[in-house]
Amino acid sequence: MSLRGKAAIAGVAEFRPSRYTEGQTTLGMLAKVAQDAVADAGLEMREVDGLIVSAFAEAPFMAPATVIEYLGMRCRFSEVMDLGGATGAGMVTRAAAAINAGLCETVVCTTASRRERSSVQAPKKSASSGFSGRRVDRTPSAEFDVPFGAIGANYGYGMIANRYRYEYGVTPEQLAKIAVAQRYNACHNPDALFFGQPITVEDVLNSPVVVDPLHLLEIVMPVAGAAAVVVTSARKARKLKHAPAYVLGAGECTTHKSITFAPSLTDSSVKAAADGAFRMSGLRRKDIDVASVYDCYTITVLITLEDAGFAKKGQGGKFVDAHNLQFDGDFPLNPHGGQLSFGQAGIAGGMSHVTEAARQVMRRAKGRQVKKCEYAFVNGNGGIMSDQVSLILGRDR
Repeated sequence: MSLRGKAAIAGVAEFRPSRYTEGQTTLGMLAKVAQDAVADAGLEMREVDGLIVSAFAEAPFMAPATVIEYLGMRCRFSEVMDLGGATGAGMVTRAAAAINAGLCETVVCTTASRRERSSVQAPKKSASSGFSGRRVDRTPSAEFDVPFGAIGANYGYGMIANRYRYEYGVTPEQLAKIAVAQRYNACHNPDALFFGQPITVEDVLNSPVVVDPLHLLEIVMPVAGAAAVVVTSARKARKLKHAPAYVLGAGECTTHKSITFAPSLTDSSVKAAADGAFRMSGLRRKDIDVASVYDCYTITVLITLEDAGFAKKGQGGKFVDAHNLQFDGDFPLNPHGGQLSFGQAGIAGGMSHVTEAARQVMRRAKGRQVKKCEYAFVNGNGGIMSDQVSLILGRDR
């Protein structure tokens, strides 16, 4: 089954990233950004008959129904998504598939992440309320990785970076250039966390090493935020207020959760996801005008560019040297600044790559618009190179 041209992104909304969101609830943020996206599409909530929402702690079960009730919606299709950083892209794939199957016509996909000073300073053990009881992690990772200090993502991406350097070689300067280019883009995006704060390669290399070989400025800044898109049928999209971003291709591949079980540290399932998206779209890599790819670490970007087919395997460093990754360069990458400089608002951080690609295709990215942008490639990455979802968006079907 092909989804090419059957659905389109017709509305986008995003909160400006912030370090903290005191007093807000995730439910309230999910609802508000969904309302904003629906309004951006020129629709009313009563016209939306589908909802996809990211998992959130305030609703440990029946999350879609919780949001539907809160917004007063009546949905013919609803789903909760849990693909980590690939959730945003995965939402669009599922929304397009549901629309193509005739289950609904218009879906709002909403993500949010709140962050309070108290929870950052004194994290509490996870537990859910009500009859569901205490939530206990019984995964193999919790038993065999965590007791030995393998906690969070930093250690995993440090291992990936070291293995890549051993197998193929990449210089610290080449990785740093990725961060510098995205900071340049962020300096043209007033909503970016690091707007007006340019950096140099020297700044990156002189920043503290958090986990060898990755420096502080090669790692995302955790923030709070929310992002949502409205996906609707191509028929309806043509009648709405903005030129839509059509879903032309989609691909997905998941191989593991814990990096302990990753088939490879340097060859990721981005390849399978991207190949699927390009195959469905009928486009070639050289047709892409902007790449909006998950960038939790500079090494993530390098491997994604290779496995998505834009650079040959092991040649990512040379690719970075040969191209200008700024939004006004010859290979525009993450024009909004990426999560490295726009900010990583949890699951909403992954959605920011979808919203940015849609804005670029819609020609609505003020101050950082890529010239003559017809096609955009999106990649979402969950876990430690675990879940991969690729999308291709286009101005025309």
